[in-house]
Amino acid sequence: MSRNTGVSVFVLALLAAGLGWLSAAPAKAQGGGTTADAAQWRQELSAWRAQRGQEISAPDGWLTLAGMEWLKTGINSVGGAADNHIQLHGQAPDHLGLLTVSGKTVQLLSPSGGFPADLLVDGKPAREGLLTAGVSKSSTIGWHGMTLVVLERGGRYALRIKDANSATRTGFHGLNWYEPNPHFRVTALWIPFTPPHIEKIPTVIGTMLELPAPGIAEFTLDGETLRLEPVIEAGAPNTLFFILRDTTSKTTTYQAARFLHTGLPDHSLSQPGLLTLDFNRLENPPCAYTPYAICPLPPDQNRLPVALEAGEQRYGH
Repeated sequence: MSRNTGVSVFVLALLAAGLGWLSAAPAKAQGGGTTADAAQWRQELSAWRAQRGQEISAPDGWLTLAGMEWLKTGINSVGGAADNHIQLHGQAPDHLGLLTVSGKTVQLLSPSGGFPADLLVDGKPAREGLLTAGVSKSSTIGWHGMTLVVLERGGRYALRIKDANSATRTGFHGLNWYEPNPHFRVTALWIPFTPPHIEKIPTVIGTMLELPAPGIAEFTLDGETLRLEPVIEAGAPNTLFFILRDTTSKTTTYQAARFLHTGLPDHSLSQPGLLTLDFNRLENPPCAYTPYAICPLPPDQNRLPVALEAGEQRYGH
């Protein structure tokens, strides 16, 4: 039996069991509400969009991402001079440090002339030693407006380079949005997986992320029943993360995917319930702003055959 067939049988079983709340509150677009409710919704959406623009253009936001370099096993010299394995551009010390990779450890060592003045590791003066390099938490190396972070991706290590003075940040001129439309704010049925399973999520570089998938959100839009499967990211147990694509990706929205973050269903993840999906809060992944990000792609079940003309549109560089 396919997953979608199993979900449909599950919903029919719930209806047959006479769950009044389910039949009384079908998943559909929320276009109603009082004038006061509508005004509050628009105000909150406007504030959220303004905050997102601030986060994208912040001194450590995605517009500052100036490079992503894979580290090789052994010594990787880093700095602005041409003789480094990883050459930093912009204003950077000639020789910043040595990143040594051995098995599952990454260590920072001093270059021959010592660490440059003002170099910080996790906010403290730089010292030689092991760095934290994980999926959810990593050490930060900082020098003036430049930030370096070692990340683990698919069993390999990469150096993410951010520059607060990058041209992409200084030239930021705002994000592009569809007009707010309550038609694209829907109430979905939450159908838990029993038990939850691990979903394999592809990325733009061909690796796979393995993330917990707790269930399916089923909703109706323009008379069509649709389903989306969220995952849960490490460190965010109270947030559902939807990676999706719709037919606007061919015209007005970012081609690869858009993201939607929501809270949990009203009866918890493990119980059938209701969940609000506000597609006016669809946002672009980091890859929409920089070629140096590693972004997840939507699984097949989250590639919708409809146009979600809501949320963030393509970014104009």
